Amino acid sequence: MTSKRLIMIKEWNLLRVIACLSIVFLHSTTQTGNLIGFPNSQYYELLRILLCYATPTFIILSEMILANRYSNQLPNQFWQKRLKWIYVPFLVFAVIDAIIVKQLYSNIDLQKKMLSNVFLGSYEGYFILIILQFYVLHYFVIRFNIPMRVLVPISMVVMGFHLYLLNTNIPFVQEYKTELKLPFTAWFGYFTIAFLMGRYYKIISKKLFKYRWYTILGLIGSIFIVYFSYKSGIVGVNSRRMDLFPLTISISLTIMAWGQAVPNLRIINLISKYSLGIYLVHWQVQRYIAPYTVEWFNQTITQVFGLFLITLLITITIIYLISLLPFGSYIVGKTTNPKEEKKLELHLPWSIKKTHNINTNTDIKFVKKY
Repeated sequence: MTSKRLIMIKEWNLLRVIACLSIVFLHSTTQTGNLIGFPNSQYYELLRILLCYATPTFIILSEMILANRYSNQLPNQFWQKRLKWIYVPFLVFAVIDAIIVKQLYSNIDLQKKMLSNVFLGSYEGYFILIILQFYVLHYFVIRFNIPMRVLVPISMVVMGFHLYLLNTNIPFVQEYKTELKLPFTAWFGYFTIAFLMGRYYKIISKKLFKYRWYTILGLIGSIFIVYFSYKSGIVGVNSRRMDLFPLTISISLTIMAWGQAVPNLRIINLISKYSLGIYLVHWQVQRYIAPYTVEWFNQTITQVFGLFLITLLITITIIYLISLLPFGSYIVGKTTNPKEEKKLELHLPWSIKKTHNINTNTDIKFVKKY
């Protein structure tokens, strides 16, 4: 078999970065609003709803990369690496979050909050529990060769029903909403679409670039769907909205189409490899910084952007310093150095420069040679 040189999928890095920055910006509006109140503007709230696409985008990207790399079987040490560099950082920040909440709000039961964070994902890192479920689901799909033509319609119906329940006023659902958002069934449709996108990305990417102008039409259409939902009274600012599904898919396709023409920028690669850490660290930073930014700036827009930029700088600095520690990867996830990037070790969906399908022993030997 002819060996293949590694080709970086730089548009995935771009998608990861845009989703990461969208999350930080969304939470900048949240923290600022919690302190000074939210502007009485439907467009401001609509923007906040649109930004909620970011969390499911992280989930999509995770499965897309997995399906692209391991469409037939999982490699050795797959679970060990993901437990070390995904689940352990989740646990670390579950504890950190509980300690910070206790420090800010003395009436909080520290032990109860800590257990809730660890087992129920009752903090901003909850999406990691969903991604881990996707890994298990991916294993079963490839293990039993479950056809997507069967699983896609099933996933849509299951997800639609689950999200419908989450947005009802049923007392049981309202009481346990935090717990009920965690099962993979609430995100099932994202899994199947991401699986197909990853498995056939070599074909899809060419079509996306060729018809990239059409992706903008799809994006505009999906934004209007959210707008009409908002005008009809569905005003919740969260990622469990059914109308975010077409928006998330259309944004992902648009960025992957146009991202192929974007130069490979160092700043994109930097934020990309720090994205897991940014996701976990930024919320804690904002808890301390937001009271100052609302004093330093006079208008809502400058307060939000000020908090966003300062948070990003502080967060990246913290991640960099932690990554220098021998155990830093167990806190902020795996970040790579130039030597490690030359190796074919696909640890995490957010921390390594990815390539097109590399599944053969020949490919691995070629990479080691160079």
